[in-house]
Amino acid sequence: MKTAIVGGGWAGIAAAVALADAGHDITLFEMAPQLGGRARSVEGEPPYDNGQHILIGAYRDSLALMRRLGADPEALLQRLPLALPYPGEPGLRLPPGSPLVAFTRGVLAQRGWPLRARLGLLMAAGGWLARGFRCDARLSVAELCVGLPRAVKRDLVEPLCVAALNTPAPQASAQVFLRVLKDALFSGPGSADLLLPRRPLSDLLAAPAAAWLGPRLRLGARVRQIEPGWRVEGEAFDGVVLACTSVEAARLTAELAPDWSATAAALRFEPILTVYLHSPGSALPAPMLALREGPDAPAQFVFDHGQLGGEPGRFAFVVSGAAPWVARGGCAEAVLAQAQRELRWAAPPVIDRVLAEKRATFACTPGLARPPARIAPGLWAAGDYVAGPYPATLEGAVRAGLAAAQGIGTGAKGAASGSPTNTP
Repeated sequence: MKTAIVGGGWAGIAAAVALADAGHDITLFEMAPQLGGRARSVEGEPPYDNGQHILIGAYRDSLALMRRLGADPEALLQRLPLALPYPGEPGLRLPPGSPLVAFTRGVLAQRGWPLRARLGLLMAAGGWLARGFRCDARLSVAELCVGLPRAVKRDLVEPLCVAALNTPAPQASAQVFLRVLKDALFSGPGSADLLLPRRPLSDLLAAPAAAWLGPRLRLGARVRQIEPGWRVEGEAFDGVVLACTSVEAARLTAELAPDWSATAAALRFEPILTVYLHSPGSALPAPMLALREGPDAPAQFVFDHGQLGGEPGRFAFVVSGAAPWVARGGCAEAVLAQAQRELRWAAPPVIDRVLAEKRATFACTPGLARPPARIAPGLWAAGDYVAGPYPATLEGAVRAGLAAAQGIGTGAKGAASGSPTNTP
């Protein structure tokens, strides 16, 4: 089949590679001058990342896609056992080994929590495991964890929730959160490991994909209309994968599939702000630290780029679920004050750059109606927002791209098997 992929983020790249490997003739349209979508690098020396992204060991499809394009995850990502250290506190650390044993050992060794809190978390986790990590779809994360000790919610549940779902615990889907915990903490040895980029983000997938696609890639090409048939910018295709944002996908399908378009258009978004500070000669105790957010403390995590192969003295402070701060006009000065209060610096930190992704992810709320991947015969959506068990993550985007490619391919086989044949 001759297939168009509209959008060159991680979902679009995954769909393009899968379709090309299956023998289809592909063309990828990307409106931006580069691939990568929201997971890319932007101008700077060295380049800045458009938000600090984290992969984990459970992201098997993302890692496989990197390898397929010739990018070596072992060289590009720094693998660390899951640890959530806070300034001056070791925090929770999971040792290597079998997931259940490692989780139990890590929780019991967390001396920053009273024994009663540690046992309470283990009992709650045992209950989630016994129920197959499923719960009432109407529950929020805060409601799911209402019986947990305050220290556990503050130091583990809330930072993991906002990091994975980009939605604060009182508004976040408990069912999606449990699926994240299942895959990250209990799906196999190394699944919870943190994989931190030690090269500019575009080096992970966007740049290798651009080289691999070659003339099949059309950059700076916004698709204005898709006509039945399927015609993309006047060119005929046998199938189309919409791997653009949900906003663009809703616009392109408004007349082709009004119900699908309405569901996509109804999604709400959560922003992420990344505040880069510069302090020559400074270093954190670890490549990543968790921070306790509050009314005057916006950031939940900080990353030391000097320890991740980047520019020494550059620090990325991440503010997830940042809608209240966006409404206030930003948070750079508040992050700077938070950094000065909570961390030690060799030189006074200064604000280097602020990157705002106002539609970073969909708001992952309980019972959310997400549009299905299949829009119409020969027309599929691929993005981290389509219906599925995962939040808006890189792995969710890649898996959506692979599913759309499979759907297009299955449709091609069905059409071939149903076509008339000549008989003697």
